[in-house]
Amino acid sequence: MAGFRDIIGQQQIKEHLQNALSTGKVSHAYIINGEKSSGKEFIAKVFAMALQCEKGGTEPCQECHSCKQALSGNHPDIIKVVHEKPNSIGVDDIRSQVNSDIAVKPYSSAYKVYIINEAEKMTAQAQNAILKTLEEPPAYGVILLLTTNANSLLSTIRSRCVMLDMKPVADNLVKEYLCNKLQVPDYKAEVCAAFARGNVGKAKVLATSEEFDNIKAEALALLKYIQDMDLNEIVAAVKKVMEYKLEIKDYLDICAIWYRDALLFKATNDMNHLIFREEIQALRRTAQRSSYEGIENIIKALDTAKRRLDANVNFELVMELLMMAIQENS
Repeated sequence: MAGFRDIIGQQQIKEHLQNALSTGKVSHAYIINGEKSSGKEFIAKVFAMALQCEKGGTEPCQECHSCKQALSGNHPDIIKVVHEKPNSIGVDDIRSQVNSDIAVKPYSSAYKVYIINEAEKMTAQAQNAILKTLEEPPAYGVILLLTTNANSLLSTIRSRCVMLDMKPVADNLVKEYLCNKLQVPDYKAEVCAAFARGNVGKAKVLATSEEFDNIKAEALALLKYIQDMDLNEIVAAVKKVMEYKLEIKDYLDICAIWYRDALLFKATNDMNHLIFREEIQALRRTAQRSSYEGIENIIKALDTAKRRLDANVNFELVMELLMMAIQENS
């Protein structure tokens, strides 16, 4: 299924696009701006399919010839712009797939829709090339620029497009999606929703990732026993973390959520709102052993570690300083 009703959250974007469909006031260009995996491409596909649907209306019928073509990815008037270089969309990509193509009238529909994913990867020349089309688009042309960073686009492009910003989806909606659609167990869905911070795609990846389960198990094992470990054991734990270097931010987020849980439990003695409530015994020990100030110092140290890693400070050094801060304040 692929209709507006299948989009989780994003009420403002849905209302804007469905209103454009019902009034016929469709813009020639839209920027859908949001985090990686937040669902931009799904929204673009639903909108493109609804624009081309033979029955009209504000939801694609999914049954007409046009909708079936769109669902199979073979619609002649819905063009997904591709690029050979992984890190850039070049001027030739835009000229051949958009500028030259848009001059040809639609094959079978009222519109020709161009979906450009990762639009932030367009080179300066590519952006200038698409600007020419945006300045004088044909009546049937609709260009959807999907980006993780709208500010990387020329201000002249931004001013000619309708800007649609993706908003974080409420945790309860993300959790509901994971439980109902993916049959993820309740506790796991809650942890993944907390980590995804409103990004449904990220929650889905975490919920189905064995790697994430391993990282979580490693992090919790360390946090439960860190105050009893000597320096050699901590160094060994850091080396273990290095195996997960690509997901290190997930690792640090797990630690941060653990200490936020400990802080919350220390303040309220209520386990109902804890993310890691299945680990209540160990959390209770952490909360009893550490002062409020100590837990807050650890949460600050985790933030500092993230900033240092972003600044490319030596990985082992950052992690050792972090582990020592955690041990000192535990």
